[in-house]
Amino acid sequence: MATKKFSFFIVVLLHAYLLLLVPVHCDDEEEDNLLQGLNSYRNSLQLPALTKNKQAGCLADEIADEMKDHPCVATVPANAVPGGTGTQFLNYPKLLKKCKINPNTTANGIILPVCVSKLVPTLVLTNYTRTGFARYINDTKFTGAGVGSEDDWMVVVLTTSTPGGSFASNAVDVVYRLFNYLLPILAGFFLV
Repeated sequence: MATKKFSFFIVVLLHAYLLLLVPVHCDDEEEDNLLQGLNSYRNSLQLPALTKNKQAGCLADEIADEMKDHPCVATVPANAVPGGTGTQFLNYPKLLKKCKINPNTTANGIILPVCVSKLVPTLVLTNYTRTGFARYINDTKFTGAGVGSEDDWMVVVLTTSTPGGSFASNAVDVVYRLFNYLLPILAGFFLV
């Protein structure tokens, strides 16, 4: 019996050792750290935390990827782009399609790109909290965020909880519309 316990103990130690040898690298670590920093900042102002929005994250990644070839110059807060226009991003409709985002769900969102050499975390966070971008980060109408980075570019896409700023996918929008149109019809059948 003692031999079985000892063998089990050795196997557990061997697995733990092997797991420690394998380096784990999370590609989203910079983005997750920024979102955590933004939420800590919002918490210090007694604002609700931003929730992670998958579609907005996809769009942020795609925009960051598109911007990686642009020169890294000082980012001016005027670069905030309302989600529905995408005027700075020539491939905006293509990016929305790639991320399966219904364009009608982006009008109330905002895109905040910043460029920081080597994406130094404290400088990136400062670009969002100590510049003109802070007015968007401080705004309670924004309830969600997607974050993406590429080279020296970090992009935050802020979303709302409204249909016009949720960055919902086309499938979600279709289900939402069907539900809103079919519910009254089904209710009518049950009343008759």
